[in-house]
Amino acid sequence: MTLLLNRSRITGLLDPDTVMTGLRAGFLAAGPDVRPLRVRTDLPGPGTATALLPGVIDGIPAYTVKVNAKFPDAAPALRGLVCLHDLADGELLAVLDSATVTAWRTGLAAAVATHELAAGHAGSVSVVGAGAQARMVLRGLARLRELTGVTVCDTDPARAASFAAEHERLLGIPVETVAEPRHAAARGDIVVLATWSRSPLLDATDLRPGMHVTTLGADEPGKVELAADALRRALTVVDDLELAVAMGALGNSGLGADAAHASLGQVLRGERAGRERNDQVTVYAPVGLPWQDLALAWPVYRAAHGAGSCPQVDFLA
Repeated sequence: MTLLLNRSRITGLLDPDTVMTGLRAGFLAAGPDVRPLRVRTDLPGPGTATALLPGVIDGIPAYTVKVNAKFPDAAPALRGLVCLHDLADGELLAVLDSATVTAWRTGLAAAVATHELAAGHAGSVSVVGAGAQARMVLRGLARLRELTGVTVCDTDPARAASFAAEHERLLGIPVETVAEPRHAAARGDIVVLATWSRSPLLDATDLRPGMHVTTLGADEPGKVELAADALRRALTVVDDLELAVAMGALGNSGLGADAAHASLGQVLRGERAGRERNDQVTVYAPVGLPWQDLALAWPVYRAAHGAGSCPQVDFLA
């Protein structure tokens, strides 16, 4: 039998602190010798189709395959499924809503990386792109460090205003809106870019000593949020070097592997230094890795299976 896990069931079973602990452990682990695959293709209409596989983590007897439909003008813009399979025989253990899994694992992994790379005193956060991933980054960061203020920028002023009101209430700190990404960047010690942009939102002139930028939008060919000169100027950390060049922030800006300082795993394991001075500029530029889906899907499946009240289906009936 296969468990069916929709958004409300997933969020009811997840805890941000537990998720961040699992994601951090995943980055610390050397992992099995299996290359992560991100397969992406244009569709005849306005969207793209993406698949991520296989999601594997040493010690977990399962793997994931995720399929997404990405339509920037739709609401939600991302829809799909995460399939959780038994590693021994391929049994389909669960099917999960991919929009929820993706938002949680991307946003909270980014929170872990941002906290690691940002200066210790950094408390003001600017968000460009008022969507689900930015929401999860803030939720995670608020648990890892003291936030003193938030600035939000979005192409839709009404969405920015709603995001601001929501987070002023949730975080209990001032949240303001601005119209331009550069204005947002000028106000934050930490800047989170989470957009569908296909042209740079910030360049090297927008980077101030000591600031940190996390760019989440450059996760497939053609998507760019930071100009090449910004990535060159900063100490740039990626999640996977090969993918960052093939379809991430580096390759999409015309840069090669030499533009990256390290992977996040190398920094967390102490193999490469992260930020060493308060006046350094740091950037985290992930693409998103299949094992991160498993890091959420497995504990959710175990919790749902233990509860015994989740809908099930026999696809072989």
